Amino acid sequence: MTAPTITEPQLALVRAAAEQALAVLPTSRELAVGAPVAASADLLTSGQAITARFSGAAAGEVVVVVGQDLADALKESPLGELDLTAAVRPALEAAARAFGPVVLDPGQIMEPAVALSAIAAKADSVAVPLLDGGEIRAVLALALSPWPSDGGPGGIARRGPSAAAPIRGGLDMLHDVEMEVSAELGRTRMSVRELLSLSPGAIVELDRAAGSPADLLVNGRLIARGEVVVIDENFGIRITEIVSPGSGE
Repeated sequence: MTAPTITEPQLALVRAAAEQALAVLPTSRELAVGAPVAASADLLTSGQAITARFSGAAAGEVVVVVGQDLADALKESPLGELDLTAAVRPALEAAARAFGPVVLDPGQIMEPAVALSAIAAKADSVAVPLLDGGEIRAVLALALSPWPSDGGPGGIARRGPSAAAPIRGGLDMLHDVEMEVSAELGRTRMSVRELLSLSPGAIVELDRAAGSPADLLVNGRLIARGEVVVIDENFGIRITEIVSPGSGE
């Protein structure tokens, strides 16, 4: 592996950024931060990559490549297919914000070789392998423009010694993934003509009787039912029934 051309103090910032990202990266293995190297497409060719730009106290791009185990766990979750970008975003944010307050773009999923090739083409890009033993299981890559000067503004805000990332397997590795939760009172079908005729004060009749439980959905999948309640002038749902994933309802 080729050594990056940035300075040793800057490499120390990169290592610390990788430690902070690893602390919040979902993984089924206990990973360790490896030595920074020049970014290249062949560091990790399997799995999925998520890349995002950031700006603020520092400006640049960050890429996280995760192994196929995490991608598969998200795809086959009992709650349905979950968003890989949302699962990895805390790690992207932790790495970028290590250089100061920044705003991170939403990010996008790419093939690992494509994402790593793109960031390798940038000047002074650097990658940090995340290792299981001596094997690369994930990769963090960074390119800043410009890199913070040695000891200058934008240096990393230390958070104390980084604990090893917890070993998590199965559903445990998805516990920190944010999902959209919605409540549904009922449904109906309408023609385009009926939709266009709606006006303030119109009443739309739903397919559910008064007093029937509302549905609670996660990413569009029914997981529970409950009754509507009011809490401090806000609506809420009191759960009365958990719907089994295999019930077919």
